[in-house]
Amino acid sequence: MHHYNLLLVLLSYLVAVLGSFTALQLIGGLGRRRAGAERTHTIAGAAAVMGMGGIWAMHFIAMLACRLPGPVTYDIGLTALSALVAVAACLVGLTLASREHHSAMTLVTSGSYMGIGVAAMHYLGMYAMRLPAAVGYDGATAALSVVVAIVASIAALWIAFKQRGPLQTLVGALVMGLAVCGMHYTGMTAAHFEPNDLPVRAGGLGGDYLGVVVFGAVVLLLAVVLARAIVRQRRFALDG
Repeated sequence: MHHYNLLLVLLSYLVAVLGSFTALQLIGGLGRRRAGAERTHTIAGAAAVMGMGGIWAMHFIAMLACRLPGPVTYDIGLTALSALVAVAACLVGLTLASREHHSAMTLVTSGSYMGIGVAAMHYLGMYAMRLPAAVGYDGATAALSVVVAIVASIAALWIAFKQRGPLQTLVGALVMGLAVCGMHYTGMTAAHFEPNDLPVRAGGLGGDYLGVVVFGAVVLLLAVVLARAIVRQRRFALDG
């Protein structure tokens, strides 16, 4: 049976909202930046921000919020790979959705790719857990978590490319934060842990304060990116 550190649950939601808001701010300026290189850099930056800040950091902090009997650490290589999967999924989704003549079907397709990638990141991150227990899943609930990830991704792309204005961006980030957290905790509900006597391999990530440290580091980086994005958008507005 597992329970949660409520502070880390709250921090996981806050980092998901901030990451989503920052990515939506970056995407919101695409219409004014039509040059190929500039557009590519913007999409890549938004994918990194959404993948690392809005999705992976939320997932990792939420995993650290989960309290299980016995010590838990995380394989460094698999954890890093899960972060790359999240960024790659966002890059594919944002690249497809940002085409000049995108339709509703384009958003559904790109959101599906992105959602499947997010779900892959989640379960790869779960596989990175090192603990004295075997992890199993309820198939129906796990499938539901994938559906939640896909729907959330489609909604995020629709907000990013169909809506404009600071209020819509804020609402979109709040909704996206709920959706990302909803996918994660649905996936965690699908998991069940059977204790065993196998030793936990040393050398993984862990520690009581790691969640707070990750939150602080990611928020600092996102704040810098967000500040630069706002300054650049104001500059473009004045030049226009």
